[in-house]
Amino acid sequence: MKIAVFASGTGSNFAAILESIKSKKINNVEVVLLVSDRPEALAVRTAINESIPVFSFTAKDYPNKQAYEEEILEKLTQLEVDFIVLAGYMRLLGHVLLHVYDRKIINVHPSLLPAFAGKDAIGQAIDYGVKVTGVTVHFVDEGMDTGPIIDQRAVTIDSVETRETLIKKIQEQEHKLLPEVIQRLANMEAAE
Repeated sequence: MKIAVFASGTGSNFAAILESIKSKKINNVEVVLLVSDRPEALAVRTAINESIPVFSFTAKDYPNKQAYEEEILEKLTQLEVDFIVLAGYMRLLGHVLLHVYDRKIINVHPSLLPAFAGKDAIGQAIDYGVKVTGVTVHFVDEGMDTGPIIDQRAVTIDSVETRETLIKKIQEQEHKLLPEVIQRLANMEAAE
C-alpha cells in the first residue's frame, strides 16, 4: 500500500511511521510522498534525509484551496497513492482531495473525539479539567475532526500534569496507535 503523509510541523508521527516500517511493525506499506504546507517544517527535513519525495507549498501562493489541492492530487496520482495519512497537518481538506480519496484519508488527533476537536485539543482538555483525554485516529470528512472514528486510546491526566508532560504522554500513544491503524488498513487493502 502506498501512502502519502501530510504534516505541518515537527513530524514526530511521520517519524514514528517511518520507524515502524523500518522495524517491520508495519508491513507492505511504503511512504511515497510527504506533503507539507510549511516548507520549513522539520517533517520536510526528515523526508529529505530519508530520500522520500516532498511536495511543500505555501497556501497564499495559490488563488484558493482548490488550486493547491489540484496540484497535490496530481502528485498523488503520479505516485499511485492509495491512502493519505494526516499527521499534524493543520489544514482542513477540501472537496478535491476528499472526493477522490473518500474513506482513504485518516487523521490522528490528540483527544478522545468527539471531545476537544480542532486546534489545541491538549490545552482544551487541561483548561476543562478532565481527568482522561487521549488519542483518536479517524477517517477524514468535510468537518473538523468529525469523521468516523477508527480507534482510540485513553491517556490519564494526573493532578500534577503540565502541558509538556501531557503532550509527551499523548505523543507516546499516537506513535503506537497510528502505525497500528495503518497496518490494519494495509491488511484490509490487501484482502480486497
